[in-house]
Amino acid sequence: MVGQLPAVAGSHSGQGGAAADRGDRPFGAVVVRNDTVVMTDSNRVVTEDDIRRHPELHLAFRARRAMTARARAVTAMYTSTEPCPMCAGGTTTAGFSHVVSSVSSEEPVSFTGESPAVRSAEVLKRVGEVVGPVMMEKGRAVHREFDW
Repeated sequence: MVGQLPAVAGSHSGQGGAAADRGDRPFGAVVVRNDTVVMTDSNRVVTEDDIRRHPELHLAFRARRAMTARARAVTAMYTSTEPCPMCAGGTTTAGFSHVVSSVSSEEPVSFTGESPAVRSAEVLKRVGEVVGPVMMEKGRAVHREFDW
């Protein structure tokens, strides 16, 4: 179980807000090692016209290039919202020690009316630990402010 959340953990919601401010959907993520943010990203599907530019998938890709498997095994990903199944697959392959999400994938349903076909928890079973939702109000605020 993830102990006390590192002080930097809330920056994933800021990444989601940055995406929304830019015209993308409000999703963001950070990679944390030893209580330090080592990578950040936010959704860029609209602005880069690239369906792969979900922050969790892109961070998993970058982490595989920049870190050893041993380093990733003691590194966490914090996400503004539970990753979609595509991102969950990338996160699992990256080998992070755990994934912590601010809100569940069910939260955006109240704004979009669309339920996820598969919950990422099914895909993330191989990750050492999946935690969330945590920091729900901060994560919900990003979704409430976005013009769904």
